Amino acid sequence: MPHRRQFIRSAATLAIALALPLAAHAQAPAKVGFVYVSPIGDAGWTYQHDEGRKEMEKALGSKIESRHVESVAEGADAERVIREFAASGSKIVFATSFGYMNYVERVARQFPNVTFLHATGYKSAKNFAPYNARFYEGRYLNGVIAGKMTKSNVLGYVGAFPIPEVLQGINAFTLGARSVNPNVEVRVIWANSWYDPGKEREAAMTLISQGADMLTHHTDSTATVQAAEEKGAHAFAYHSDMSKYAPRAQLTATTHHWGEFYTRTVDAVLAGNWKPEGVWGGMKDGMIRLAPLNPVVPADVQTLVRDLEVRIKAGSFHPFTGPLADQAGKERLAAGVVMDDAALSRMDYFVQGVSSRLPTAR
Repeated sequence: MPHRRQFIRSAATLAIALALPLAAHAQAPAKVGFVYVSPIGDAGWTYQHDEGRKEMEKALGSKIESRHVESVAEGADAERVIREFAASGSKIVFATSFGYMNYVERVARQFPNVTFLHATGYKSAKNFAPYNARFYEGRYLNGVIAGKMTKSNVLGYVGAFPIPEVLQGINAFTLGARSVNPNVEVRVIWANSWYDPGKEREAAMTLISQGADMLTHHTDSTATVQAAEEKGAHAFAYHSDMSKYAPRAQLTATTHHWGEFYTRTVDAVLAGNWKPEGVWGGMKDGMIRLAPLNPVVPADVQTLVRDLEVRIKAGSFHPFTGPLADQAGKERLAAGVVMDDAALSRMDYFVQGVSSRLPTAR
């Protein structure tokens, strides 16, 4: 029977040899791609997304392999990078800037077996969904502190672009400030860029020269808080805790936290139970947090802010609750009415208390 035994051994060896590539394939990590609009650096919008990516990597371990490309402009280059991720085997692609939306939509149609997630947009499809955070919740609380502590009653805001997400923040900051100080006015200067430290600094310096003693920003760099530190103003950082750049100036920051969302989303895609449902998380979800309050913030103001934070998390207080009127005095929200997400998502006006005009205003 030697030939039979040899045949059995050969068949077994062949079976093992055939199984090895299949086992290796089954254990291959899923590729996850991230597209970033600005440099990662050590603070800011992209830095927070990259921190979330690292948290996801730690949580999911060998199940995934993540890749990222930073400083990708919102244009044809974005479409190229998104498509390259999909074409090179990425199972999931996260595109982390508003201006990527239409490019993600186009590539998603061409790669129906890849899942695409887009930050801060509003479009969706079978394999494509948006995600966002309720940044305005932290902005309102920043505004309360600013309204309580300002001496000039002029607050300065460096904005990137006049899109709904940015307008929500400006308006929430204004509403928070005027809830405790109706004499406050908010002045806005547009950088017309998500990341341009030179323009951001210039805008901040101009606002300070106009009398603003409290600054904040919806841009990606640390330039605004650094300008405040240099000129003796106070500031509220955005995206990250930037206190190491402005230890005296920063009163707190509205910080973003994406790690749990990235982990949960990738896990769902790998398990085959992900659905294209938009996510808009806030303080109660841990996606938005306040950085530690500077000790110079008076104790009674700290207490007020913490109480409001508890109410926001509990859902008993919403920053956009009527009565609310725009700059022209038009009622946008009746007394006692809470603005719904649809209205928030299409916000295209300034509230009363903002003294600057929108670039599109006639």
